[in-house]
Amino acid sequence: MVSQFVSSHPVRLLGEIKFDFPEGIHAIGRLDNHTEGLLILTTDKRVTKLLFTSGKPHKRTYYALVLKKVTPETVEQLRNGVSFNIAGNAIYTSTPCEVDIVDEPNFVFPSPYKQTQYLEYTWLKISLTEGKYHQVRKMVWAVKHRCVRLIRTSIENLELGDLPAGAVKEIDGNEFFNLLDIDLP
Repeated sequence: MVSQFVSSHPVRLLGEIKFDFPEGIHAIGRLDNHTEGLLILTTDKRVTKLLFTSGKPHKRTYYALVLKKVTPETVEQLRNGVSFNIAGNAIYTSTPCEVDIVDEPNFVFPSPYKQTQYLEYTWLKISLTEGKYHQVRKMVWAVKHRCVRLIRTSIENLELGDLPAGAVKEIDGNEFFNLLDIDLP
């Protein structure tokens, strides 16, 4: 599903979720078509600026299933920052971030990716405070691993928890800003 309500392309959209969304709602920190997990929807236009363009960094956490065994040296490379291409073939080096090899997480929603016994996989937990286009996928590709499943599980203290795929949870405004560690002007 694409993280938008309108598209000129024949894709699944947020409006297909069975929920009565209010007028003016939009996605914050969108997910690409192949990424799962936490997506913030709001009618408050200040949120994007306060969350992603203010001087205060906000942590986003992802679980990434990658092909091949990841070594401790590779984890250290990812933690220290890796270089990859961004728009216009510019080279970007990621800022230091948190990366750990983890056991397979127990999500309530089934995986669209079917693992095979003939390939080796590693689950990584990656927390970063920046968000270039497809950044996590590009970071693991830069260290010679292919990301086959990516799930955003939190933005600051707002967590996906056991919310099933396609479900919507409404949060009170004050609690919302507190969980996201956003200071209102």
